[in-house]
Amino acid sequence: MHIAIILLNWNGKSDTLECLASLESLDYSCYEIILADNGSSDGSLEEISITYPHVTLIDNKINLGFAEGNNRAISYALTKGFDAIFLLNNDTVVDPHILQALSTWSQKNPNTIFGCRTYLYAQKTTLDHFGGTWNQQTAQFDLIGYRKEDASFPSSTPINLDYVCGCALFAPTSIFKKVGFFDPRFFLFWEESDFCFRAKKLGYNLMICHEAKLWHKVSASFTGGKPHTTYFWWRNRLLWIEKNLKWKEKCFVYFHSLLPEIFKLYRHYLVKSSTYYLLRLISSSFKQKQEKLSYYKAALCGVHHYLLRRFYQGPSWIFKKKT
Repeated sequence: MHIAIILLNWNGKSDTLECLASLESLDYSCYEIILADNGSSDGSLEEISITYPHVTLIDNKINLGFAEGNNRAISYALTKGFDAIFLLNNDTVVDPHILQALSTWSQKNPNTIFGCRTYLYAQKTTLDHFGGTWNQQTAQFDLIGYRKEDASFPSSTPINLDYVCGCALFAPTSIFKKVGFFDPRFFLFWEESDFCFRAKKLGYNLMICHEAKLWHKVSASFTGGKPHTTYFWWRNRLLWIEKNLKWKEKCFVYFHSLLPEIFKLYRHYLVKSSTYYLLRLISSSFKQKQEKLSYYKAALCGVHHYLLRRFYQGPSWIFKKKT
């Protein structure tokens, strides 16, 4: 099985170099690494091209986000006749046996999208998570195995999933040809759950390959912190619901969960903003309130942009690093 390993880099030079170093130890030979760069300004492309000249580089020039950045590399891989595609986050370190395990299981289960047994980089025996199952009551995904100890999920445990964790997603190219690519409107967050949900509707299966192991640094490239993630989580959650739920299901989640949550966001934002401006006049502790306020602002901005059909990258202020 000829496998394309796809990495996406955006100003993550040190993480990407460490990931590439771990791929050098693979005990599987029939693969090619394709690295798509989203307009990095940290010298990533230059150093990677020198250190790993065998890596195929795709320069996207600008930050296209996780969805479209990976799409460019997936499109390239489909033209080269690979049998399978392994999407891998650049802030991961892999076990040498990972490709051999995925290849073996994929050949036994050709109509299956595989996730991996993913651990936290800083806590080697603690799981990141396997993926999620849709919870109609809360209108979000319940993460399976989230921050659990390795022993609590033995490899014999059957795991039911509606999507597999996107930091390491393996699928035959035939599935991408049938299901399509990631929806670029998501930019980041919810795109892999949308892809997997579409695949399940077409009859494909989702499984965890427990022998395929890696360690994940978890969102190392998110420079904006919680305002950054909060914006995309809210905006893309609404887009995901629009795309994937039936009319009756949408009515239920909107009246049961979403509208009360959004109303609560507005209420908290008004209270927090009033408190913030008052503290700014009389106390030095207003900076803590400002940080909390920014989370509510980001969430409401995500809701507004969904309603206004403003997708893709999002506003520039959510990308600013905290001082």
